[in-house]
Parts: sequence; structure tokens; C-alpha cells
Amino acid sequence: MLLLLVSFGASLLIALLIIRLAPYHAHISGDHDVNGIQKFHAVVVPRVGGIAVMGGLLAGLVITVVDAGTSSEVYQLIVLCSLPAFLSGVFEDLSKRAGILLRLGCTFLSAGLAWYFLGAGLVRSEIAWLDAYLGIPLISCVATLLFVAGITNAVNIIDGYNGLASSVCSIICAGIAYIAFQQEDYALFAVALGSVGASLGFIFWNWPRGLIFLGDGGAYLLGFLIASLSTLLVARHPEVSPWTIALLLVYPIMEVLFTIARRLTRGKNPGLPDAAHLHQLIYKRLMRKAVGSTAVSDKIARNSMTSPYLWVLCSLGVIPAVLFWNNTVILLGFAALFVIVYLWLYKRLVGFRAPKWLVYRRPKH
Repeated sequence: MLLLLVSFGASLLIALLIIRLAPYHAHISGDHDVNGIQKFHAVVVPRVGGIAVMGGLLAGLVITVVDAGTSSEVYQLIVLCSLPAFLSGVFEDLSKRAGILLRLGCTFLSAGLAWYFLGAGLVRSEIAWLDAYLGIPLISCVATLLFVAGITNAVNIIDGYNGLASSVCSIICAGIAYIAFQQEDYALFAVALGSVGASLGFIFWNWPRGLIFLGDGGAYLLGFLIASLSTLLVARHPEVSPWTIALLLVYPIMEVLFTIARRLTRGKNPGLPDAAHLHQLIYKRLMRKAVGSTAVSDKIARNSMTSPYLWVLCSLGVIPAVLFWNNTVILLGFAALFVIVYLWLYKRLVGFRAPKWLVYRRPKH
């Protein structure tokens, strides 16, 4: 509990400091593009919230060092491995000039370091022919690099509304922490718990008011954490089904895979942004009419009220993963159910047939 409180408090205070000092650094750190295709905020906001998350994570590390337990070494290594991905994101947040290849390369580097030093790799799938290939170190390494890069990119994709990406990652890390605790893996439990606390400290200022944004640095950091922690959970514990990873991360996995497929079938570059993600459709179909004014307060309100829909959707994967982490058949069933729900909801929203019970009803004053 102390670890959670310290990481939360440190992140909370660092984020507050960034917000208070914004007049002195917003010309560098601020998100000035309020009219972009994936922009929904109304004023310039600091986009370096990832620094607060990292600060909270480091504060948690201090607690593990003071405790002098075995969790300290794993915690230190995960933080060190995350630095290339995190710093490349912060560089983009500040300079707006970090190319996608640089950030992708740094993400691969972080994943490779975690694979080599921590054993955070995809090593089994319970599919015989695939496990034969994953048993080859080079193939396992390449698969891990692609997986971590994909999850990191997925978190960056969903980082479009107040409290969305950070809360989704908090929910996933809480699930990982619970399963790790069940396995008496207090090292992974400590890192996951520190990640939850650090995320919550940032979320306090980000949702619902949007006083600070996660930025690429924060999205890459949290994406790396949920990807590496989930792979470590399975790699360190043979009794945990590898499909636990798929269900814990099913929302970000589905988002990135569906985005690629959608863009390719329409003849578009899968790497270019658009405004057709599920979270954007929820904003347009379920929120815009309910809170339709162009006033800044209303723009912030419909921005923030979009995220809870996705918190629930993410939980539809995390909760059964936490309950049935050792039962592959049930995990596969829930993963299939999630895909069906996702596709059903997307089809209804894109076809302007949003279920009435999902449309946000603004409280009457």
C-alpha cells in the first residue's frame, strides 16, 4: 500500500508542478494544435504528463530499494529498459521533430533490452507448431519486438481523450498486479502496483478537466510497461495461460489490428492518422449531440465523458483474464466474445445506428 501511495503522490505533485509552471514552458511542451484530425481539446495544454508518470514510477522504485527485497532488481531493470522508448517520446513532445522511425527504433530497443535482461519475451502459446518456433531465441526475440511495438503504438492510438489511455493502462496493470500477487511474484506485483499509482496521480489532473496530457512519452512508457509486464507474467509462471496476455490487452490489440485492417481495405496508408477509431466514433455518435455546444466547457465535458465507455470495454477483457488466468478455453471464449462486441459496436456506430441506451444523457439542472 505504501508503494501505491508514494507513486501516486509523486506523480500527482510532479504533474501539478508541470501545470503551474506551464506559462514558462508551454511554448515548448504545449500541444498547440487544437484543430488537428485527432485533436479535441480547446486550449493549449502541456503534453509532457509522461514525465509525471515516470516520476511516480521512480518514487515507487525508491520504496522497493529501501525495502531491500528481490522486487527492487526487477523494478530497476524494467525502468532502465523503458528509457529508450520513454525518452524518444518525450523528445517528440518537446521538439515535435522525432520521426516515427526514431521512435519505433527506440521502442524496439526497449523491448530488446527487456527480452535480454529480464526474459520478457513471447515464449509459448499452447499451440504446438507455434511454440516450436518460439523456442528459437531469434524468433522469440523478433516476435517480442513486434508485440511490444504494436502494444506501444496501440496505447498511442487510443491516447485521444482525457483519461482514456492512462486509465486503460491502469486497469490492465491492476489486473497484472492481482495475478502476480496470486502467483506470489512480488517483484512483478511491485512494478505493476507502482505503475497503477503513477498513472492515477497523472489521471487526477488529466480527467475530467484535461489540465495536462500524457504525450508520446507517457503513452510509450505505459505501452511498454503493460506489454513487458504481461509477457513477464507468462514467461515466469508456466501455470499462467499465455492467452491471459491476449485477454488482458485485448482492447489495445483489437484497436491496432482493426485499424490496420480498416485502412488497408480502404486503400489507405495504415501509418497515417484518421478520425475513425472506435473512441472517436463514440465521441461523435454518443457524445456530440448530447453535449453539442461549441463552448470550451462543453467541449471538455464531451471529451472527458467519452473515456468511461472505453474503461468499461477494456474491463470486459481484464476481469475475465483476472478470474480465469489458468484456463485457456475460457480465456479464448471471452476473447472471441470481446471481438464480437467490439465489431458489433463499431458497425452500429459507423452506420449511424447507435444503441439508444448507450447515448449519453446530459443531467438536467
